[in-house]
Amino acid sequence: MRPIIFSKMDFSHSNLFGYIEDLQELTIIERPVRRSLKTPEEIERLTVDEELSDIERAVYLLSSGQDIQGTSVVANLPVLMRQNPAETLRRVLPKIREVLHVAGVEMQLTAAVSFLTVLQEESVSIHTYSHSFLHIILQNLEHRDAGVSNAWLETLLAVIEALPKETVRHEILNPLVSKAQLSQTLQSRLVSCKIMGKVANKFEAHVIKREVLPLVKSLCQDVEYEVRTCMCRQLEHVARGIGTELTKTMVLPELVELARDEGSSVRLAAFETLVNLLDMFDADDRSQTVLPLVKSFCEKSFKADESILVSLSFHLGKLCNGLYGIFTPEQHLRFLEFYKKLSTLGLQQENGHNDNQLHLQTLEQEKKYISVRKNCAYNFPAMIVFVDPKNFNLELYSIFFCLCHDPEVPVRYTMAISFFEVAKLLNSDVYTIHKELVTLLQDESLEVLDALVGHLPEILELMTNGGENSGSESKLLSIPDLIPALTTAEQRAATSLKWRTHEKLLQKYACLPHIISSDQIYYRFLHRMLTIILTNNVLPVQKAAARTLCVYLRYNRKQEQRHEVIQKLIEQLGQGKSYWNRLRFLDTCEFIMELFSKSFFCKYFFLPVLELTHDPVANVRMKLCCLLPKVKSTLKIPTDKHLLQQLELCIRKLLCQEKDKDVLTIVKRTVLELDRMEISVDAFQKRFYENDLLDQEKERQEHLLLEMEQLEKEKQKNEGRSTNINDKMFEKKRRDSKTSSVLSKSINLSVSGSSSGTSTGKEEKKSKLVRSQSFSTQVLHPKYSNIDKCPNKSSATGYTSSVSGMGRSCMLSFSDDSFRTHSTGNNGNAAFPSGSSRSLFNSADQKSSGNKESQSRKMSM
Repeated sequence: MRPIIFSKMDFSHSNLFGYIEDLQELTIIERPVRRSLKTPEEIERLTVDEELSDIERAVYLLSSGQDIQGTSVVANLPVLMRQNPAETLRRVLPKIREVLHVAGVEMQLTAAVSFLTVLQEESVSIHTYSHSFLHIILQNLEHRDAGVSNAWLETLLAVIEALPKETVRHEILNPLVSKAQLSQTLQSRLVSCKIMGKVANKFEAHVIKREVLPLVKSLCQDVEYEVRTCMCRQLEHVARGIGTELTKTMVLPELVELARDEGSSVRLAAFETLVNLLDMFDADDRSQTVLPLVKSFCEKSFKADESILVSLSFHLGKLCNGLYGIFTPEQHLRFLEFYKKLSTLGLQQENGHNDNQLHLQTLEQEKKYISVRKNCAYNFPAMIVFVDPKNFNLELYSIFFCLCHDPEVPVRYTMAISFFEVAKLLNSDVYTIHKELVTLLQDESLEVLDALVGHLPEILELMTNGGENSGSESKLLSIPDLIPALTTAEQRAATSLKWRTHEKLLQKYACLPHIISSDQIYYRFLHRMLTIILTNNVLPVQKAAARTLCVYLRYNRKQEQRHEVIQKLIEQLGQGKSYWNRLRFLDTCEFIMELFSKSFFCKYFFLPVLELTHDPVANVRMKLCCLLPKVKSTLKIPTDKHLLQQLELCIRKLLCQEKDKDVLTIVKRTVLELDRMEISVDAFQKRFYENDLLDQEKERQEHLLLEMEQLEKEKQKNEGRSTNINDKMFEKKRRDSKTSSVLSKSINLSVSGSSSGTSTGKEEKKSKLVRSQSFSTQVLHPKYSNIDKCPNKSSATGYTSSVSGMGRSCMLSFSDDSFRTHSTGNNGNAAFPSGSSRSLFNSADQKSSGNKESQSRKMSM
């Protein structure tokens, strides 16, 4: 075989000239296309004299312009009515009426919208509108194009609501009698049906009975199924207009007859109208008329009429609760089983046949089954009410499990939306659905996650408290997979392109301090928020992460962890190499000023913020200048006088040294705003009273966190010390067990004395633990605290005085107990004080050792 020779491209002058000729041929082909857009003559015809007024230009374009120009005039009709209504009605509107006779579809649709806009804006009185516009609407109502006819019909139905009764009677209702006859076109009769439903709410019951109901009956018996269907859907409005009594005698018989119609769409419309009118029927009508019809619908839906399945599944919840009072136990169970069957429709094998024996389902049938299961998911909260929440685990949990694990996304999406309603209904039994919560959090579809996250804080709160009426305070110990599911959901949202879902998720995660412990948040979520701020490229996501991180920092219960996070924020954001990180540091400082007290911000973040006045990037300095008024509002005089001096020094440097024009403009504007500001003082002022109360409440909660941490440390130390004492006593007992029985008795006595001392120590630890738990509930649930309950001016420093007073009371109680032990020491029944348990324990050891020595001397003698 001869080798294949690959020819190289020749870029010589001749070949290159050939390429250029080919390109020129392409351009020649395009030239006629460009020239064919508009010729100079056409452009000349489209040109309008600029000196014409708006009214004159509109009349000219409607008279001699092209269709596109006429359409623009019709679209601009509401503007002309606002500017000059009299001239528009006199000159422009008659031209529009003439043009609409021969206008195309686009101008007709535009005119219908413009007429409706004029009505909604109330540019003219309703009398003038009915005189000028109503006739044009009625003329175009029976347009040959169905879309145009529906557009004018929507406009007319909106106009009917605003028109007076007499105008509706003469202009609309009287001509309707002839338009609803069988001799009229199908389109005319369909329009008449819809107008009937609208007019029924306009007049009194006796007028409707005399003038409207005969037309309604004739249209319900029309030869065309489309007319019967349309009129059947309007029977609900007619029934609302005539009242309960006439509905029972006039409308219900028509509905029963239409429910047995040969057309499936007519039967479907009758069924839906019956369900919507359940509240207007009494118990006899429901049990004798409605219930048999509903049962026949349910029986036929699987056998002969599957077209009603989707509608039946959608209205089943409303139907079951509407007929709840008349159900027998057998009927109740039958409807429940019917719902269960619909919930798994298309998923399980029926009649024992294998998949190979079943016929292949068409695509439309699969879509129908998906819609049925989706409707069952929509009705699930209503079915919980139907069976009673107490019976959920027995009757509906298996269906709930199937719907949450459905293979189709729309079904799981609907379950995620209704999950909060289910949790509220279950109340104290909400723990039974925690596995499904984890499943939906780990769902592969972000649409499902987005639907669930909308009410995630409320769901987790219900899970935590065990329902609204439960007193449980467990921190979701029964859901070990919750934290991994939350972290997995966030990571999956972060790796997707749907940043809005990610932002929403991060915003909702701010509720976690009320749900899980501080350490779990610190190790599993807090550092992740900092990573998102540093690495994510979407600004709303970074801001959401920054705010959630500040919330986590606000409720963190360990001072070392708080200091570590603050240091990282300052070093990695405030002093970061990227100007983007420094901008995010300023955003974070805004959230800190919102969530923390003024003293906290001044202590940790005031000076790092001022350091950014020397930032080399103008955008950072610009953002800082916009933030300076808020920064100044955190100062209190005279406590923060040195910080105020630092702020004024930085502003002077900016005014003197700033070279960027935009930054300098903002600096000057900021200086004027800062001069107008008044700084709050340490004492309360009337103008800042509410803000000072809020700030004092924040500061009080921060102090409570510090005290709570101190109490927990003391509790851990005391527990460690008590374990060491118990180990020593156990070793002592083991060592002295080889001595005589008399010695063992004395040792047991000493051990009992020491155990009584340690028991009082345990009581002290329990009391401290109770205090710490009460503090934690106050701090972790600020929404239950009331600002009005904050101390007034006299208690501005109430926190420190209360702490010192507590210490004094403790010392007094200790001294009183010590006196008591001295006075009752001879009886041996003294109540040991909790604070002096260690000293009493030592005295008990000394006494026991003295007893041991005396016993040994007796033995030797």
